[in-house]
Amino acid sequence: MLSFKTIEKTQLSDAMAQPSERLRESVKQSLKNYFSHLNSEEPKDVYDMVLAEVEMPLLECLIHHTKNNQSKMARWLGLSRGTFRQKLKKYGLL
Repeated sequence: MLSFKTIEKTQLSDAMAQPSERLRESVKQSLKNYFSHLNSEEPKDVYDMVLAEVEMPLLECLIHHTKNNQSKMARWLGLSRGTFRQKLKKYGLL
């Protein structure tokens, strides 16, 4: 049985986890959930679906955090500004 103290320790360790680990676990859990609900259907284009699901919110957050500074966003992503602009166009963010 979980006690408040146990939950508190778990929350603390979660808060101290590296952001990339938390993100990885969130993605992993979402994919497990996705695959468990497929029943007998065969998935298609999973790679593109996952990229789109992650890429668009990433771009939206960057727009907010950089106050729409495209050069900074491209630099943060490690992309050329041209490639970055293509991604913005792809999601209707430009």
